[in-house]
Amino acid sequence: MAGSTHTVTNQVPPLVQYDVFGSDRALLEAVERHLAPEAREDGLAELSALGHTCGSAQVREWGVQADENPPRLRTHDRYGHRIDEVDFHPAWHRLLGKGVSAGLTAAWGRPGGHVRRAAAFLMWTQVDAGTCCPLSMTHAAVPALRADPELAAEWEPRLTSVIYDRALRPAGQKPGALFGMGMTEKQGGSDVRANSTAARPLAEDGTYALTGHKWFCSAPMSDAFLVLAQAPGGLTCFLVPRVLEDGSRNVFALQRLKDKLGNRSNASAEVEFDGTWARRVGEEGRGVRTIIGMVAATRLDCVLGSAGLMRQAVAQAVHHCAHREAFGGKLLDKPLMRNVLADLALESEAATTLGLRLAAAYDDGGEQERALLRIAVPAAKYWVTKRCAPVAVEAAECLGGNGYVEESGMPRLVRESPLNSIWEGAGNVQALDVLRALRDPATLDAYLREVGRARGADHRLDAAIKGLLTELADLEGVEGRARRLTERLALVLQGSLLVRYAPPEVADAFCAGRLGGDAGTAFGTLPPTLDLASITNRAHPTP
Repeated sequence: MAGSTHTVTNQVPPLVQYDVFGSDRALLEAVERHLAPEAREDGLAELSALGHTCGSAQVREWGVQADENPPRLRTHDRYGHRIDEVDFHPAWHRLLGKGVSAGLTAAWGRPGGHVRRAAAFLMWTQVDAGTCCPLSMTHAAVPALRADPELAAEWEPRLTSVIYDRALRPAGQKPGALFGMGMTEKQGGSDVRANSTAARPLAEDGTYALTGHKWFCSAPMSDAFLVLAQAPGGLTCFLVPRVLEDGSRNVFALQRLKDKLGNRSNASAEVEFDGTWARRVGEEGRGVRTIIGMVAATRLDCVLGSAGLMRQAVAQAVHHCAHREAFGGKLLDKPLMRNVLADLALESEAATTLGLRLAAAYDDGGEQERALLRIAVPAAKYWVTKRCAPVAVEAAECLGGNGYVEESGMPRLVRESPLNSIWEGAGNVQALDVLRALRDPATLDAYLREVGRARGADHRLDAAIKGLLTELADLEGVEGRARRLTERLALVLQGSLLVRYAPPEVADAFCAGRLGGDAGTAFGTLPPTLDLASITNRAHPTP
């Protein structure tokens, strides 16, 4: 018997069946800005189609199913044979297949490929961040493999394919392949030069047998992996196939899967090598230099992934407040809530604008753009990924108690939010990489040229640039303040991009709150004299 008191009112409809791309004004404008005219029409149509896919109820449900049904490790079959396989929920394979077919591993060989892929990756993160891990590593393996032209010619067509084939069989027999990566070990973590995995040369030139372990190996069902090991000539990069050319399984013993805070649809494993066959990539002793291209690309994906998570958190918060009524009106219209939402929207737009600018630098490929990437990628990775967690938590709070309930989807965003700050080098590693980049005058020159394009447009940005130059003039004892310096580099770069490209109300609010010191430390403390309503309306996912 239904209770007469249980009348459902004032509840917010789910945010589904909408265009994730077209409703994200900052993302749409960035793509239009950075895509060359000859690639623009095709690129926008492709991303619009993906935007509708990402917002569909079916695909959203697959993301929930994949997250709620984590992968399971099977070390042996029923007869006792070692198989070292991971079982995934069918939703995982559906999502991964769609991600591959959408070109998330195919950026390197088409006009505007990195900008198009960056926008797609940012959207796909909002569906399921777990599948983004193998998609990211497969995309990022390409520049590392190019250290060996023969290997690149063999593997690059497989990695850039738009066909997903989940079967464990020789990669040469598959229409497409996925790549993983294994660098860190128990004793070293980010200090990969402390790796103890040994590589013994075999009779065939360029082949080795690996013995050792990897403490973190994500997406262990990939077709091949780039790993670091100690060869006679020093730390070296190797390609480890999951299945050998004769169809036999390579030695790839999965010890256990990590029980992670978030990213639960994706498997992260501990792996043992014992005579594991490997092919050298690049020269002996130059492993870090060989794999650094892969690391840089995955770090940019950390920026894009965090931007995607922030966008989804903000979209959910604005959507909720546009429908929910309290204290005599819509939450969206309450001055204090509007301040919170506008502040969150600023953070999201700044992250998106910076991420797409860096993707455009990859597409350009010029010397100055490469120099900019050397300093801007670690600075952006440091700052944007660190802003993700507070944005997700504050956005969840906008939903009140509903935001603390799993059905809202907000707890999943909160759990996912710290990941990109930790993976691919945590904060200190990024800050130290920024210091290393500063040793090359060309990188600082490229950075100053970029931010200098906005000088004179906003007095707060001009003052921030001047203050940054003062900090850079005195690098005595700089390691102890590397985080502060990296933060300022990222904020000034974001501010310069927003002043150049964003609507005046967005640039004004960012410069006031982030560069001018005219805001508190919590979200929702912007000066009320700003045009906060326009900023919030711009962030609305379904205007």
